[in-house]
Amino acid sequence: MKKYKLTTNLGLKIIAFIFAVFLWFIVVNLDNPVGSSTFRDIPVQIVNADIITSAGEVYQVEGDGTVTVVVYATREVRQKLSSEDIVATADIKQIDSTGRLVPIEVSINGFSGETITAEAIPRNLTITREKSGKKTLALTVDTEGITTADGYILGDVSVSPEQVTITGAESALAQIDRAEAQVDAEGLREDSELPANLVLYDENGNPQNQSQIGNNLGDQGLTVSVEVLKMKSVPIVFNVTGSPAEGYKYTGCISTPESIQVCGKSDALDTVNEIEIPASVIDISGASQPIEMTVDITPYLPEGVSLVEERAGNITVTVNIEQEGTLTIDFMVSSIRIDNLSENLQVNYEPDAEITLRFTGDEALLDTLDISNAVSVDLEDYTEPGTYDIPVRVNLPSGITLDGQVSVQLTLEEKTVGDSNTQNEG
Repeated sequence: MKKYKLTTNLGLKIIAFIFAVFLWFIVVNLDNPVGSSTFRDIPVQIVNADIITSAGEVYQVEGDGTVTVVVYATREVRQKLSSEDIVATADIKQIDSTGRLVPIEVSINGFSGETITAEAIPRNLTITREKSGKKTLALTVDTEGITTADGYILGDVSVSPEQVTITGAESALAQIDRAEAQVDAEGLREDSELPANLVLYDENGNPQNQSQIGNNLGDQGLTVSVEVLKMKSVPIVFNVTGSPAEGYKYTGCISTPESIQVCGKSDALDTVNEIEIPASVIDISGASQPIEMTVDITPYLPEGVSLVEERAGNITVTVNIEQEGTLTIDFMVSSIRIDNLSENLQVNYEPDAEITLRFTGDEALLDTLDISNAVSVDLEDYTEPGTYDIPVRVNLPSGITLDGQVSVQLTLEEKTVGDSNTQNEG
């Protein structure tokens, strides 16, 4: 049997092998060709930045700090590739002689063993260098983002730390005028410790970008302490000293406003039902006519209680002094009984409108006079819409008379479906 040697027709075998490899290469490239894919907005990581900072300088990247990367690889690799696999770096050690251009290198993670090349566009990261500085600013609290539950109000607000030191390029620091701690919180009912964000502003109140600015706040950041106070409305009670002139009498005080909003901790506020002004403040000795004066009620607030509005402490007080045998009553228009109102009309009047009624008679009868259900108007003769001055009638006991004729201004309007009546119809 004839034996064949490996070296038999060796030249033909080599040619056949080379042809087979070439044919395989052609088939592979037709089925899985090499091409390019473009990935945009790849962030550039800067390494060895301490070379600049250790020299007492800071740097700022021109542009947005991203590049476009073109990757060359087979179709199979490119189909699997994503932006997260691409890493672009700029090593400060390789900065050029101008001190501004840093070459960008691109690497692809997760594809070891594959033939991949990549290039960045642009090829260099451009930076500007500047002398660094620092600036210390007092911190204030922006409370616009803090709200309390109904019936509560913000008390004292403070921030810790009370100041912040910022570092960065001298030109950037020169633009910063003030620092604020911003807080967002809703519906607070009790004292709270809240995390806050640092916001820097220029002298025109515009917030400043802090991407190239450092601070000394560390991991703890800013904390805002918020005091929450309960509030309520309480009446103001006035006392007087002395006696009016002979033949005159004191009939009480009317204040504007009659009540005031106060605030405080619950244990202090719950015991406050009124603000009492001592008699020594108002002296009516020898008075024969009403006295009008302004009283600052702030010194008479109980301990632990303060005004919701600090400037609301000045109260206008009218001290009523009348002749004996007379009585003046301010009567709410809303309490007047309406008689004989046409069915197609409704009555309107100013909110909180009042009329003043002055009576004369026996002093003992005046002391017990009650007109809460005795005042009325008769609209029998008023059948058209319009504004009228209508005489007021008062049903009085024997021995008391109404001084003069008193009128009330009422507006009569056409009644429409869905309208709610404001009148007290009899």
